[in-house]
Amino acid sequence: MSHQSDPQLLVSLALRLKGFGDIDAISSVHALDSAVTQGALSLMIDENKCVMRQVEGVDKYVLTPSGREDGEKLLREELDRLGLRAAVQSGYEQFLDLNPAMLQLCTDWQVVNDGSGEQKLNDHSDSAYDDEVLQRLADLDRQVTRILSDLNEVLIRFSNYPFRFGTALDKVLAGELEWLTKPIMPSYHTVWFELHEDLLATLGIDRASESAL
Repeated sequence: MSHQSDPQLLVSLALRLKGFGDIDAISSVHALDSAVTQGALSLMIDENKCVMRQVEGVDKYVLTPSGREDGEKLLREELDRLGLRAAVQSGYEQFLDLNPAMLQLCTDWQVVNDGSGEQKLNDHSDSAYDDEVLQRLADLDRQVTRILSDLNEVLIRFSNYPFRFGTALDKVLAGELEWLTKPIMPSYHTVWFELHEDLLATLGIDRASESAL
């Protein structure tokens, strides 16, 4: 049976993935009810695990160093208590196999060869070129969805990623092209980056040292 993680673990992890976020952004990562998110954040503030700052009148939250350490401890203990390290490691390794293709796809979406060997920003006037990139994206989406299906069989918190990927993909295909790579919004690349960080955090792997593995 798939395991449902504790709300405080989920909120702590979401804050780590977002870096800095409001209630809605934090809740959206794992599809938590906003009241559950608020309750976990209030407890974390009381324990000095996160702090709240107002940005343009909106309450936003960020982990403290002790909150980050506590989150790592919660993730490690959950994984080892349930004996799921091998399953998540397998999903992580499969994801890593896809990552270079995703990075190249994002580059190809943003810049094109101008015909003289130089690169220029993609103005998306060549629909055939864009369609080829989007076909590759659809193929990657099918592959990452299969990986997430396996992960969801052991940890329910991976179940919201296909929805988030699907939302971004649908918007790109509907002509909202910024939903593929634009930062500071839940674009396809943003969700991909957060899934990558989620797997690293869950397994206790530092992103900077990942290439040495």
